Amino acid sequence: MVAITEQEESKLNRADTAQGQRAHERQDRPNRNLSTFDGKSRYLTRLLFVLDLSVIALVYTLAIKAYPFIQRGETLDELVHFGLLPIVLIGFAVSSRISSGSTDLQRVSLRSQSVLILQELVLTLGILVFVVFLLKLEEISRAVIVVFAVVAYVSMVGVRRFLFWWYAERQASVVENHLKVLVIGSGKRARSLADQLQLSSQWGIHIIGFLDPRGESAGRRSTDEILGHVDQIGEILRNNVVEDVVVAVPRDMLSDIQMIIDACQEEGVRLQFMGDLYDFRAQRIRMSFVNDIPLIVFEPIARDETALLAKRIFDIVVTLAAMPVVLPVLVLTAVAIKLEDPGPAFFNQQRVGLHKRLFKMYKFRSMVVDAEARMKEVEHLNEAKGPNFKIKNDPRVTRVGRFIRKTSIDELPQLFNVLLGDMSLVGPRPMSIRDVQLFDQGIQRKRFSIRPGITCLWQVSGRSDLEFDDWLRLDLEYIQNWSFWLDLKILFRTVSVVLMRKGAS
Repeated sequence: MVAITEQEESKLNRADTAQGQRAHERQDRPNRNLSTFDGKSRYLTRLLFVLDLSVIALVYTLAIKAYPFIQRGETLDELVHFGLLPIVLIGFAVSSRISSGSTDLQRVSLRSQSVLILQELVLTLGILVFVVFLLKLEEISRAVIVVFAVVAYVSMVGVRRFLFWWYAERQASVVENHLKVLVIGSGKRARSLADQLQLSSQWGIHIIGFLDPRGESAGRRSTDEILGHVDQIGEILRNNVVEDVVVAVPRDMLSDIQMIIDACQEEGVRLQFMGDLYDFRAQRIRMSFVNDIPLIVFEPIARDETALLAKRIFDIVVTLAAMPVVLPVLVLTAVAIKLEDPGPAFFNQQRVGLHKRLFKMYKFRSMVVDAEARMKEVEHLNEAKGPNFKIKNDPRVTRVGRFIRKTSIDELPQLFNVLLGDMSLVGPRPMSIRDVQLFDQGIQRKRFSIRPGITCLWQVSGRSDLEFDDWLRLDLEYIQNWSFWLDLKILFRTVSVVLMRKGAS
């Protein structure tokens, strides 16, 4: 029997209550993939990815072979078309990774998955068209591409429909297929864990029972749910089908669990611990190793390294593709600035970037040469609330400067910051050292957890018309909900906002 004093029991009660309250608060959050429990789900994800690639390859091949029946009397260079098949498969693999989440049969409806498949195919076709344009492959048939896209979409949705039937009718409803879990604990955090496990698993989890660490159930559960006490774990594991043991007791008891570890090792049962040992609200918790030393990593911002790499590649490709159009505008703007007001055409200023590293941000100079020296003269005219500085009719702005601000041309040199890796096309706007020093809330510094950008949510939601609090709220909203598709939406909206000159000053 594990001996616990009255004082320790009181601590456990308070810890259970506090943890239960925090768990209750988290119930409204979106469920996360419980990858350690959902081995079958990971298998399904891999299987579906292979099926999707197989469908893509088969449909693309059929579209090429069916061309003589689609365009009678015309010939097709099959060798060139088949040469693009690896590009199609790689493009789909990248797009599938970027828009991940379409294989969750429990929480993602067939309708939502159909939309995700459409997004994946659109991005795949975008990559294909870009390669065709880059290589100037004029012999590529539009009919083949259209037939491939339509048939591939219908076929992939059909595969999902079959999986929905197979999952709902043949797998998830069969109790024998459910994972058998024993929970160590009988308090509120153990109850909350059991509830969340059953709600979150795609394939079903059967909680076979709970072990009471106190030596008594305290009337919290029926005797059927309480299988025994912690010191009986060896006997319970021997007499029951148990695949996983989860320790859900407060950290006060972590020094008393060696016998749990020994029993699980003897029976070959997987052992897991609740990771919320401390009140740290992380977006992602993972395990890493330094040689043989395990480390639990709490990440306040969930980062998908593959998606971030795709974002970086996208930034470079789009920026380089835009240069033939942008460079003449840069030259003309620089000449206009020099003609109106002698001095440098560019304004360089240190800004606070990723992880608060300083970098030199480039802009066209839109003010008189001594604008910085005259800062104190106009500070009383500041119309913005919060640490940022904004004057609608700043007397230091030149005529050319006013035009390039209205049209956002003054921001174009930041494309060089994008190529250098200091900035991204989309991200929170980089702030000056002066503005950062005026932050009055710690949470405001969360914006430095990702690379700053040329445009962001607040840029397409009012720009200079927004108050600082709204600006910050939109930055944090972007960080919390970042995805590759969100970046694309913001870029498209930015074009519209710039053309209509909304909110620029």
